[in-house]
Formats: sequence, C-alpha cells, structure tokens
Amino acid sequence: MRHELEIEFKNMLTAEEFARLTTAFAVRDDEWSVQQNYYFDTPDFQLKRQKSALRIRMKNDTYTLTLKQPYEDGLLETHERLTKQTANALISGTQRLGGEMANTLQSLHIDPTAVVCFGALTTRRVERPYKNGTLVFDFSEYMNVSDYEVEYEATDRTEGEKTFTELLQSFHIPKRKTKNKIERFYEAKYETERSS
Repeated sequence: MRHELEIEFKNMLTAEEFARLTTAFAVRDDEWSVQQNYYFDTPDFQLKRQKSALRIRMKNDTYTLTLKQPYEDGLLETHERLTKQTANALISGTQRLGGEMANTLQSLHIDPTAVVCFGALTTRRVERPYKNGTLVFDFSEYMNVSDYEVEYEATDRTEGEKTFTELLQSFHIPKRKTKNKIERFYEAKYETERSS
C-alpha cells in the first residue's frame, strides 16, 4: 500500500465559468480523461461518520482502492492497486475487502466485511501544472446530476490557498463552499431514494 498527503482546494463552477477556465487554459477535446469512482461504506455510514471515504477508481485500465482520512493539513490517502477481477468482485459484492486495507479499516473499528458499494460517479478530467501545484478541471455525472468543479492540488496549505484564491479572483469566480465528490454523490443518492 502507498500513502500520500493530499492538500487541495476546490470550487464548484457554473457551466459558463467552467467553459471560461478551460478555454483560458487551452484545454482541447482530446485531452479529457475519464475515470469511474465507485464509493463504499457500511450501511450505517461508519466511514462517513469518521469523515473518511473509500473508493475504487477505474482509470486507464488501472484499478485503485483508496481510503481517504482526515490528517493534519489535508487528507491522508492510502492506495492499494487491484486487479480488474478483484475490483469488479468488490463492486458487485461477490468479494469482501481483505488484506492490508481490511486491517486498516479494523484499526478504525470498522468491520471490513460490512463494507458495500453504494454506486458510481463518472468524471471527465484535465490537469494542468499551475504555479507550484496542479490545476484540475472536473466534469462529473452521478445519480442524474452533472456538475463542474475546479481543484488546485498544492504541497503547502498557505501558498496553495493564496494561489487558488487569486486564480478565482482573476476570473471573477466567487468562492463557493464546495463539498467533495463523495459527499455530493451521497446527497444525490439520498434525494433520489427519498423521491422514489
């Protein structure tokens, strides 16, 4: 398993703001990569209660299981590569989590055999080096919802926040309180289930 500290800033965008930014950064149609995120939790949301998230990301024929946990100045991400067969078995529920990730969940007092897949979110993404970090443009679709987002991944919280704020201001984009993708996914899932 691999660990990394993620420091990122994000802002939801309107379709018009998204188009302005992607035009300004000369994003071409052939640059968009597609990734599919499958989100997992226990039926009583034990991960969510600990402000943590578990997902399998399918991107470029690679399958990565990632646990995100709050940590100091950002999020601690723990990654484990999976085979296609294992990823599909976890998503379909025909296999339960095992190995080091299961041990990590147990250390959080979460039963890994209780973890189930709640659904998928598809993101079309382009990344650009920007100042001392990476600018990320995301268009996501899930539960009959489409949204636009810009992220800035940085190595230093103070410098990253300053750079991101200046970027938004330079394009006259208001700073919006932005939930992460898994929170938006679960809100949409709850609304869909409530209305059906």
